[in-house]
Amino acid sequence: QVQLVESGGGLVQAGGSLRLSCTASGRTSSTYAMAWFRQAPGKAGEFVAAISRSGGATLHADSVKGRFTISSDNAQNKMYLQMNGLRPGDTADYYCAAKKDNGDYARSSLYDYWGQGTQVTVSS
Repeated sequence: QVQLVESGGGLVQAGGSLRLSCTASGRTSSTYAMAWFRQAPGKAGEFVAAISRSGGATLHADSVKGRFTISSDNAQNKMYLQMNGLRPGDTADYYCAAKKDNGDYARSSLYDYWGQGTQVTVSS
């Protein structure tokens, strides 16, 4: 089992920045990749970004490319999402996820472990 805990959410003005963190514990060596997803009120969940366990491969959704950057620190069992140029449309609950196998990084159904989420609110 792998446990994931997110932190770093909050309220920020449009154009501002936040850095989300995800701390993993348990059998972290069993994970192949990790990702961030988000869900806005009344909307379906959305892929944000993913990173391979080695950190050598990353994928960002078009909607955040150039503004958000995913990274990881395996020694600390942490994953980060640096969010710059935030927009009101980025307001959502952000979730950390981990998967045991290869496959489509952007498909939420392929992820085995999920955190509880951290709320990000961007005011205009």
